[in-house]
Amino acid sequence: MTDITERVTVEGDGLTISLIVWRRFHRAMPGLVERIYAMNPGLAAHGATLPLGTSFLLPVPAPDPAPDPAQVLAPIRLW
Repeated sequence: MTDITERVTVEGDGLTISLIVWRRFHRAMPGLVERIYAMNPGLAAHGATLPLGTSFLLPVPAPDPAPDPAQVLAPIRLW
């Protein structure tokens, strides 16, 4: 599966890439900030906080597949 990309435009003061990622996905996304900088050359030149109107591509990873019920093991009870 390939990732989908979204065009994001900064519309608030004091926003960072990591904060935008957190607000978009509501969870930690290891390696995504680095992928964003790799996909958007020159984005790091803006500094830690992005100026208003900055636009960049945000990769949206495919959702994790649900676990197969046949592979989920029953808990072991010791008592």
